[in-house]
Amino acid sequence: MTKLTPRLNLIANEILPGETMADIGTDHGFLPLYLWEQGICPKVIMADISKGSLQKARDNCYTAYPDGNFDLRLGSGIEVLEKGEVDVIAIAGMGGILMTEILGADIEKTKSYKRLVLQPRNNVGVLRHWLYNNGFSLTNEQLVREGKYICEIITAIPKEVAVLRDLGPDAIEYEYPHKLVDFKGPLTAEYLDIKLQIERNILTSMNKAKEPDFKAVRSQEYRIDYLERLVKSL
Repeated sequence: MTKLTPRLNLIANEILPGETMADIGTDHGFLPLYLWEQGICPKVIMADISKGSLQKARDNCYTAYPDGNFDLRLGSGIEVLEKGEVDVIAIAGMGGILMTEILGADIEKTKSYKRLVLQPRNNVGVLRHWLYNNGFSLTNEQLVREGKYICEIITAIPKEVAVLRDLGPDAIEYEYPHKLVDFKGPLTAEYLDIKLQIERNILTSMNKAKEPDFKAVRSQEYRIDYLERLVKSL
């Protein structure tokens, strides 16, 4: 039986029994294979733009289940799917900007799925900005440790919500939203403390410059103040 890492297990927990799912950028195919083995998903689709990665998924599937019938699709993003073909789209381990490109390539198709479960490697603020500004609501925010990193997992549904739209994708309010506190878990305080220290180190470096950019310094001070208030709200 397939065993998942804590990161993939947390993603799997966002998928309900009886739902169908597609794993975009499936790589080894562990997540969909696990969901199928456990009887959680009656239908799973494994998709990847890389022939090599898709072959790894194929090998894992048919080594464990030689007589199985698995749906593996080679192609870019959700181009390999039909509109509304599955309930849940999972995308994990890619950059946040790449995720916005994949989801934004056909926004009508993206909104035809009931739920998105996303685990970006970076640029999570840009991803949140895109989701909010394209008619999605974030229903869960989770943190999970993977090695020396703490990863974020976002669950979103196609439902318009009222959000501040005058903030750009680089705004700290998207990078570290209050939802991290609303959905706080055992890693929330540690995660925010780490990020706060990084922001303080950036300010220290700015102030050591021979000719500090005072506008940039003030912006950095705001980021630190925002994070300090967020930590206090825990």
